[in-house]
Amino acid sequence: MVGDIPVGGNAPISVQSMTNTETCDVNSTLEQVGRLAAAGADIVRVSVPTMDAAGAFKVIRSQVEIPLVADIHFDYRIALKVLDQGVDCLRINPGNIGSEDRIRSVVDSAKDKGIPIRIGVNAGSLGKALLRKYKEPNAAAMIESALYQIAILDKMNFQNFKISLKASEIPMTIKAYRGLAEQIDAPFHLGITEAGGQRAGTVKSAIGLGALLMDGIGDTIRVSLAADPVEEVKVGFDILKSLGLRHRGVNLVACPSCSRQNFDVISVVNELEMRLEDITTPIDVAVIGCIVNGPGEAKIAELGLTGASPSNLVYVEGRPDHKISNEDLVDEFEAMIRQRVADKKSAEDLASSSHPDADGIIATA
Repeated sequence: MVGDIPVGGNAPISVQSMTNTETCDVNSTLEQVGRLAAAGADIVRVSVPTMDAAGAFKVIRSQVEIPLVADIHFDYRIALKVLDQGVDCLRINPGNIGSEDRIRSVVDSAKDKGIPIRIGVNAGSLGKALLRKYKEPNAAAMIESALYQIAILDKMNFQNFKISLKASEIPMTIKAYRGLAEQIDAPFHLGITEAGGQRAGTVKSAIGLGALLMDGIGDTIRVSLAADPVEEVKVGFDILKSLGLRHRGVNLVACPSCSRQNFDVISVVNELEMRLEDITTPIDVAVIGCIVNGPGEAKIAELGLTGASPSNLVYVEGRPDHKISNEDLVDEFEAMIRQRVADKKSAEDLASSSHPDADGIIATA
């Protein structure tokens, strides 16, 4: 459990991100955490490199509800401090915080408080001994590093951990995760580290994370982008939605447009995506510009829009419902989507009030 978020087993795959503000700038960090939570992030990681940052973390922790992971390196005293301040998870490598006594003090405190640890292996920061042995970062070196860190926790009888093995190279990352998954049974946090800017990083993350998720590997994910962290959350959910692993917000099926289109598909889709970003209720929507593929896609969506002449055709639950002109297309279709979402929410609220035990199921849908 990371706060109130279950990780591993049959729990939904959680989406994480990390703040990029100065943690000591409490107001800026709080603002960013708030935006990440609003975007749907399940867990947020905050860097805590100094004791001053640990003091700021205490203030941040007291003002947000979303589970927070403290990212700590080298200084065991910082780990002990945030453990006393209500941190929900530590991101720390036991092997780089000093003597066994220091490691044990952190592990014992985490154990007493029921706080999990994330071991984070990164191809860019492997130990000198491993680099001497393997000559360069590779999957085998990452796996050996992970097993070394796990062995430290095993020695101290601590099993409440998850692990990540991140590299900027997709094949290395996939090979490392697959190799370790054959040797241990623990939750995995997935990521392609330093993936790049928004477009390239999205592509690399979708390929790498998608391959592992299709293997059944992965319990939490973070899409690492040189962009606003909110974009990481959006892309993370898009990856999970495309694999049928999480359902949040509008799943918009849209054609790439061609000369058969009877309305400007690209502008309509862009406008709808922008207007509907606030919706969190899952809903499948199809926007197709012509009558060739439109009816087929519309019939398997909750709401569908198919281009036709002289007027476009709207489908509701797979059945033709009414026609709509190009002039009123975006406004009317947005209104229909929002009404559909409102109806679904009302139905869920009614089911929840009739069956109180269903709350957890609805919350994780």
